Amino acid sequence: MAALNKKSVDDINVKGKKVLCRCDFNVPLKEGKITDENRLVAALPTIKKLIADGGKVILCSHLGKPKGEPKPELSLAPVAKRLSELLGQEVKFAADNEVVGPNAEAAVEAMKDGDVILLENTRYRAEETKNGEAFSKDLASLAEVFVNDAFGTAHRAHCSNVGVTQFIDGPSVVGYLMQKEIKFLGQAVEDPVRPFVAILGGAKVADKLNVISNLLEKCDTLIIGGGMAYTFAKAQGYEIGKSLLDDTKVDYCKEMIEKAAKLGKKLLLPVDAVITASFPDPIDAEIATEVVDIDKIPADKMGMDIGPKTQELYADAVKSAKTVVWNGPMGVFENPILAAGTKAVAKALAETEATTVIGGGDSAAAVNQMGFGDKMTHISTGGGASLEFLEGKELPGVAAANDK
Repeated sequence: MAALNKKSVDDINVKGKKVLCRCDFNVPLKEGKITDENRLVAALPTIKKLIADGGKVILCSHLGKPKGEPKPELSLAPVAKRLSELLGQEVKFAADNEVVGPNAEAAVEAMKDGDVILLENTRYRAEETKNGEAFSKDLASLAEVFVNDAFGTAHRAHCSNVGVTQFIDGPSVVGYLMQKEIKFLGQAVEDPVRPFVAILGGAKVADKLNVISNLLEKCDTLIIGGGMAYTFAKAQGYEIGKSLLDDTKVDYCKEMIEKAAKLGKKLLLPVDAVITASFPDPIDAEIATEVVDIDKIPADKMGMDIGPKTQELYADAVKSAKTVVWNGPMGVFENPILAAGTKAVAKALAETEATTVIGGGDSAAAVNQMGFGDKMTHISTGGGASLEFLEGKELPGVAAANDK
């Protein structure tokens, strides 16, 4: 796989050099406090390596969607504070609304080998998401070497992960997190130890169209859960009541059922469902449920989770697997009453000897919340990026790094 053939932080000498390192510090904040610091912790190995090698480390990242203007509640200041604690040394925060401004320039000028500074949220600049030349040049002007360790945005071509590589004089390489992500996701999909089971959940079929098709060609068993399973149920000719349905994709689901049969692959679909009269409001509210077979959903009810028979069927399929990739929850897992399906799958993955790769986003959140995080081989830090990778797409953020 070409993506592995990229220069990394191990292939360069950064002593005395200014290194711009793009990380993924897009962490959830509540009243200025970081509520989940997995992404910060995941970035530490690369940052520590650059410090130890005597680089002048200039960190940058986006946070949330400020849409090209400064929003104080999306400032990276709390990240600088927490990173200082995690690294045991000061991470100086350069508070420029234009990201590369007088504070950043003065801070970089004053740096000694092994110092670390953090720039303001890259998305304060409107050009960031459009990969505009001016901002790419601004970022490149600060440094001599570029390291991309932000897998979470690798599927986007932005200034801070792609544009900057065109204007920086020295090498552009990937960090350890990027390497690890590509290794686990790449190996799981391109060269898996078999049997290879892929589990896809989540709400929309449309988001996972190409993933379903691509994975059917690569895996031995494909398991479908979550909201998109009801469009498959419709394609099987069942009535699904008020369950989530993508009318325009029923034929596509029929094609996928046929494709699986033609390729001799197992396609596992729910055989029963947990149903409710309406969507919980708020999402974690108590709600009355009942369990019915998948072909018995009443006209006024909606499927919200996979039922106990399906849980058993899916857990069973995982037991004999050697490689499992999972992307997307089995139901409305944010509600404890509707989380049983997702929990059953997470538990089955925790108990298997297989290599287990969790594709970021909601599945990563679910696995961590349910306390199974440390039982997985690899939990991806990028939801959208891991999906596009599983689709077989080239990721611009990876492609932009120098080849070995």
